[in-house]
Amino acid sequence: MSTLLRSECLECLAEKQLHALPADVAEEQKLEFLQRMFAILAKAPKETCAPVLVQDLNELRRELFGEIEDYSEEKSHYNQLMLQKEQAIREKIHSSEDPLLKALRFALVGNYIDFSAVENVEEAYLEKLLEEIESPEKNGVTKETYEKLKQDLSEKQQLLYLTDNAGEGVLDKLFLEVIRERYPQLDIRVLVRGKPVLNDVTMEDALEIGLQKVAKVYDNGNGIAGTWLPDFSPQAKMIWEEAEVIIAKGQANYETLRLCEKNIYFLFLCKCEMFCRNFQVPRFTGALVHG
Repeated sequence: MSTLLRSECLECLAEKQLHALPADVAEEQKLEFLQRMFAILAKAPKETCAPVLVQDLNELRRELFGEIEDYSEEKSHYNQLMLQKEQAIREKIHSSEDPLLKALRFALVGNYIDFSAVENVEEAYLEKLLEEIESPEKNGVTKETYEKLKQDLSEKQQLLYLTDNAGEGVLDKLFLEVIRERYPQLDIRVLVRGKPVLNDVTMEDALEIGLQKVAKVYDNGNGIAGTWLPDFSPQAKMIWEEAEVIIAKGQANYETLRLCEKNIYFLFLCKCEMFCRNFQVPRFTGALVHG
């Protein structure tokens, strides 16, 4: 398929927007929202994708209802929760036979902390995933792709890391720590969201978890979930163009960049039905995909 937009994504977006309507909304206002929402979805070009449409629908919700979901409390909670686990996880990484692979698998598990794709993020299930990162049926990292990633990291000079969710960013930091230790020639840059969107990492979150201690951190200039190149800031465009190898976390980055011709390694958990079906895996199975 040569287009980014998927019919099932439109259906999913509409359903989520309906469930998120304020309980006390007046019938007239609800009707206006639905008509304008369906107009946005009906006119969406095939070259766009769900994360971009989320921004348009959030702007509509803000216009009609004055607010959208605020995830600041949840973001801070999971940032602090993972910071409490940071040292213990670091020790597990460095005591393993292959610290890079171990760190990669922890980074994969962190992608569970997604308040958009996971209806109820549960700490107990996160703990379960953290304990089962070596499970062959769950980690989804093939030897071929992993070896290709290592080769690229050893040969290139510019690495760009695209973050996804708050809390998860702590595990990204540990992964980047190992990359920096093993491949000291790399100039590592990280792009976070330029504006709050869902529970995605912003510069505020990056500073809270100390991401700037392991890499140069920049924001991409926009509030779209994923990485949408047309809305990049001039600085983000320059960083993107200079990148020789890219690691992109999360489903939204895969959605926005899967037709891009850059040297990208997508790292995510399959959380929605479309991803599980496309990769033919159970829900919450990890994936390392070379773009």
